[in-house]
Amino acid sequence: MITIKSYGATQEVTGSCHLLQIDNKKIMIDCGMFQGEDEDLNANEFDFNPAKIDYLLVTHAHLDHVGRIPKLVKEGFKGKIIATTATMDLAYIILMDSAKIMNEDFQTRYKKALRQNKAKKLTKPLYAPLDVEDTFNKTTWINPEYDTYYDLCEGVSYVYRNAGHILGSAFIELSYTQKGESKTIVFSGDIGNSNKLVLPDLQKCSRANTLYVESTYGNRNHQSIKSTIKEFKKVITDTLNKKGNVLIPSFAVERTQELLCILRAMHDKGELPKCKIFLDSPMATRATDVYRKYADELSVKCKHNVEEDGTVFNFDSLIYTLTPEASKGINDIKSRAIIIAGSGMCNGGRITHHFKHRIWNPKNAVIFVGFQAVGTLGREIVEGAKWINVYGEDIIVKASIHTINGFSAHADQKGILKWISKIKKLKKVFLVHGEKESQEILAAEIQKQLKLKTHIVKYEEKIVI
Repeated sequence: MITIKSYGATQEVTGSCHLLQIDNKKIMIDCGMFQGEDEDLNANEFDFNPAKIDYLLVTHAHLDHVGRIPKLVKEGFKGKIIATTATMDLAYIILMDSAKIMNEDFQTRYKKALRQNKAKKLTKPLYAPLDVEDTFNKTTWINPEYDTYYDLCEGVSYVYRNAGHILGSAFIELSYTQKGESKTIVFSGDIGNSNKLVLPDLQKCSRANTLYVESTYGNRNHQSIKSTIKEFKKVITDTLNKKGNVLIPSFAVERTQELLCILRAMHDKGELPKCKIFLDSPMATRATDVYRKYADELSVKCKHNVEEDGTVFNFDSLIYTLTPEASKGINDIKSRAIIIAGSGMCNGGRITHHFKHRIWNPKNAVIFVGFQAVGTLGREIVEGAKWINVYGEDIIVKASIHTINGFSAHADQKGILKWISKIKKLKKVFLVHGEKESQEILAAEIQKQLKLKTHIVKYEEKIVI
């Protein structure tokens, strides 16, 4: 008998964590962080014993899929971690940044609590940078190649397929024998929105009996990438031509690289008005270096850039601001600046400083190019907030706000349905990684169009396969 329990990403997008038991082996898929209004859940004890987990298979390096791995290790996990080499490299960057932010935030709150005699009540950070180091140096990591079958344990094998979501991302096929018959369960992780900007397209899944699939955009379809790029270019050129500035809250991994690819193409074609472009995110800069390292895994366009001048994303107008001083120096630029900064959902990071200095000016524009979870500052702004609170100061929102969802690294409803439709021998679909409304709409479409049994997974619900 095979059982699966999900301890995150159930009727919500974040916190990916799924635990299988096959015979006496416990296999976890992802161990991600909760974000947005559920982020307080990260401090809770795991609802299982980390020391009992034999294997952790990682789909990709986004924080909501890897963010609690150091906590898992810290609390007793001694098994093997399986991830592509690119995922491992990106996860190290993302987790070190996460540890740094949590600990800096704690120190700020601790000083305030000391003055109020409330220091003992503070919740400590999930982990420190040293815990991240231990996760990578004192734990066994296995790096599979795409499309290669490996034995996981007796009676269980696995293969990683390119999910086209971010560099190194994969959907995972787990195969096992049940009553003398070979069976396969697939965990999608996050599957890509095939746009060929930076990554090759999502691979086809040829067969599975059971599918756990993401549903982030299960209730909608993205506009075409052609229309998306056209809209993006128009906001950029219109804002720069009226001597305004463009603020882009961007995720450090994949989204930033896509934007750099488009801006470089605009520059090379003479479409970009005179301006300075700041990549104001040390983490995004480090992630971009990883993309360069794995240039052979990127799109045809990116490979062409490398052949042309030896770089993937660089061009004359692009400036990397690594230090706090360099970031503050951007404030001296009065007009014609494009500022790409983290965090992608605006909960902290350098983008909040730029909001403080520029979101009140009607000449400026803010472009949202990714999902904004409930409870985040980004979601507030997207939903029309007239005022925002940044560092204790209420600031009026007068900059124009633009949401361009065609850049999403997630497949939309049409993409998810198309991907599922190609899977042979599929008996049942389980929906995870999506808000409840999105999941209900997607479930209805799967049942209507594909005639497949579909179930929305609940937290800690025991699924018997």
